[in-house]
Amino acid sequence: MNKLTALSLSIGSLSGLATFLAVGPANGLFFIWAATIAWAAYFFLGATKEALVNTIVCGIFGVFMAWITAILLTEISPEATLGFPLMAAITVAVSVVVLCLAASIPQLAAIPASVLGYSSTFAYLLQTADKLNKEVLLGVSLDNPLVVISLSIVIGTYFGQLSGQLAAKWTKE
Repeated sequence: MNKLTALSLSIGSLSGLATFLAVGPANGLFFIWAATIAWAAYFFLGATKEALVNTIVCGIFGVFMAWITAILLTEISPEATLGFPLMAAITVAVSVVVLCLAASIPQLAAIPASVLGYSSTFAYLLQTADKLNKEVLLGVSLDNPLVVISLSIVIGTYFGQLSGQLAAKWTKE
C-alpha cells in the first residue's frame, strides 16, 4: 500500500489501542490527549531516533519547568502587591524564558517539544479540579503532573515510533 494509507492505518489502529488503554486498563496511568500531543511532536521532529529522544527529553523538561512554575504559583498570595494575575504572568514569563534559553544545551534544543510538555502540564493543572495545589504537586502519585504527564509523553512518543515502524512495514516500495 502507499505510504499515506499505511501511515493512516497504523496511526488509526494504534490510536484506537492507545484510547482503549487510556480509558480502560491503563486509566489514570496516562492521558490520551497528552500522549497524542507527544505522538505528533515525534513526527513533527522528524520521526527518527533523534526525534524519539528529543521528544521525550525535551517534553519531560517542559513538564519539569511547568511543575516548578506551578509550585511557585502556589506561593503567590492572593493579596500580593501587584495582584495574583500579574504575579502569575511574570512567573510564567520568566519560566518560559528559562525554558527557551535552555535550548543552548544541545539535549534541550527541541523547544517545540519543551513547550508542548509545558503546555500539557498546565492544561492538566488548570482544567482538572483540585490539581494546582502543593499537596498534589509535591505528592508521589499519578495525580502529580510531573509523573502522569511525563508518562503520557513517553507512552505517546513510543506509540508514534511504533506507528511509523508499522507503516514502514505496510508500505509497498
